[in-house]
Amino acid sequence: MNVSLQGKKILVTREENQAKEFADLILEHQGTPIEVPLLTVSCKDQKDNQEVLQSISNYDWIFFTSANGVKCFFELAQRYLDPENGFPANIAVVGHKTGNVLKMYGYSATFTPSVYNAEIMGSEFLTEYPEPGSILLVRGNLSRDILPNFFFNNGLNFESIEVYETSYNFLVKEQLNNHLEKSHIDFITFTSPSTVQSFYKMAAKTEGFKYACIGTTTEKKARELGLSPIISPGEFTIEEMIKSISKYISMKG
Repeated sequence: MNVSLQGKKILVTREENQAKEFADLILEHQGTPIEVPLLTVSCKDQKDNQEVLQSISNYDWIFFTSANGVKCFFELAQRYLDPENGFPANIAVVGHKTGNVLKMYGYSATFTPSVYNAEIMGSEFLTEYPEPGSILLVRGNLSRDILPNFFFNNGLNFESIEVYETSYNFLVKEQLNNHLEKSHIDFITFTSPSTVQSFYKMAAKTEGFKYACIGTTTEKKARELGLSPIISPGEFTIEEMIKSISKYISMKG
């Protein structure tokens, strides 16, 4: 399939540190990226996290559901993890991008679901590992409760650690609305429900655009807020999102 964005202007709304990879892919396929980071992410250092990291050997599994979770976990681990305590042998990640970030710290995932979302992750994990032992779930402040509820309802022994905080980046509100008004944007992209919510809170206008979402929960949030039309790839990666946008362009212009 020939993937081309044909000079289309595409708004990239993801957090600044993750936007460059997306923008570079858009450029590679002859599109014009417009970066407006609607979220900010900061790592959280608190006493509870220190205590968990200092007793990390108590856990049989660590669950990561985002690249930010991996980065902030290991940032804290470098401060508080005692090498003498060992490290859990088993790590679960929600998708291969999260797994790639994990490899940067010298670890590989034991388990990755076939579909990159929390619902599938929980059910496939329990099918493959019916007696997993103790689980440490690494989260952010806006992480959904799908996995905690799944673990609880299935009687699994787990604990959560909140290692990063996601906030709406209201500093870019004027910049966002200037682009919406003047830049003739063709597609607006969302990579999480949080980016959808942040956009909806800040945007002075939401009609007249085409939207592209990664993930069923991101798409669901966009539909709940009345955003349409929506393009959503079957595989939840930015590469597949770009292919889906290209296919839409070839069909509808």
